Amino acid sequence: MSALSELGKLKSQGAAGKKQNKVAYLFLLPWFVGLLLVTIGPMIASFVLSFTKYNLLSPPKFTGLTNWERMLEDERLHKALEVTFQYVFISLPIQLAVALLLAIVLDRGMRGLSFYRSAFYLPSLLGASVAIAMLWRQLFGVDGLVNQVLAVFGIDGQGWISSPDTALGTLMILNVWTFGSPMVIFLAGLRQIPTMYYEAASVDGASRFQQLWKITLPLLTPIIFFNAVLQLIGTFQSFTQAYIVSGGSGGPVDSTLFYTLYLYQQGFGNLNMGYASAMAWLLLIIVAALTALAFWTSKLWVFYDDED
Repeated sequence: MSALSELGKLKSQGAAGKKQNKVAYLFLLPWFVGLLLVTIGPMIASFVLSFTKYNLLSPPKFTGLTNWERMLEDERLHKALEVTFQYVFISLPIQLAVALLLAIVLDRGMRGLSFYRSAFYLPSLLGASVAIAMLWRQLFGVDGLVNQVLAVFGIDGQGWISSPDTALGTLMILNVWTFGSPMVIFLAGLRQIPTMYYEAASVDGASRFQQLWKITLPLLTPIIFFNAVLQLIGTFQSFTQAYIVSGGSGGPVDSTLFYTLYLYQQGFGNLNMGYASAMAWLLLIIVAALTALAFWTSKLWVFYDDED
């Protein structure tokens, strides 16, 4: 009788489990529908369109590899790639360094820590907005606040946005300014490092710099890696800053022609949606390749304290 009763309990538990699974799938259904309609569906459509000539006004015409061959000869695309790579690989390391430095300062504890943490995080929420991009354009204009401050010290300013030598640099500064998100993640990682490591190092006579170099940075490498990959993907997708600052042209002299901006110009400005789709897939391939490279090289420098 005991075996039969146990069997009955198992059956009832199994029926209850199936019922709970159905409820879970019901709640997940909107997410699956969104994934299919907003992500997977458009990705498949853009991949198909990358082999067509499509101007949004007439049905697409299959052209084979024409769009992909055109990218090999498109000098503006090559310029857009050059500008984007400069923007990513110069501003991103500086942004992470500033975020880590401020996280270390905040981790030491200070009065009003919650206020400073929120204040430093705020630029990450606003940095990609149209309002901040317009403000940035005013700040670095000929009559902007930057030149007004320089004039106080007797320095003649210039049109930082209108000069091809400095326009991209102003956008890099804007990207560095949005250090709040990685800073908060760094701060959380610093709080997870056991204090016993620092206590033992202090007993051995290690200086603060030695503790930073030998303890903090090695134990923080997983967080550094996470932030680097996350910000790498996001920085390649930057668009609003260049669009607003350059007025949608990528100027002056294509010095702020981000890849995403040129993709937008081709797709919605010139109505070359087939070519723009091919460009989008090229960007996906580049980001995926760099992300894979980051994961492959991570085994050389990322340290996990649970490793043997």
